[in-house]
Amino acid sequence: MPVPADERRPARFRPWRGRSGRAGSRSSEARSKVYPVRTCIGSRRRAPRSSLLRVVALSDGRVVADPKAVMPGRGAWLTPTVEAHDQAVKRRAYRRALRLDREPDTSAVRDYLEALSAAEQARHRDTTEQAERLMDN
Repeated sequence: MPVPADERRPARFRPWRGRSGRAGSRSSEARSKVYPVRTCIGSRRRAPRSSLLRVVALSDGRVVADPKAVMPGRGAWLTPTVEAHDQAVKRRAYRRALRLDREPDTSAVRDYLEALSAAEQARHRDTTEQAERLMDN
């Protein structure tokens, strides 16, 4: 009976084998889900990509929100709060991150964040009212 090729080689040349016997396999504890991490241009905090808002510079000098993160062009990531936007404007981070020649018009991003904040507050208010009604019954 012929000997498999990897067993004819010395042990130092054999691929690493885990418990399952497959090359490159590792235990389930060693495997963990890796999420893309981005840095907010306003607060400079790192966060998962899914929790940040992508902003994109248009050719006319405006910066717009890209909630689905699919618009073409150079983008930057921002924590979706008005405070982070204000910090980014104060630090001139939009210009630097998007590599622009002059300060961009970021009013569209601010309007988007204010609408997002208002919607979040309305949803929270509705949830609170619903909880109070359930407690009264």
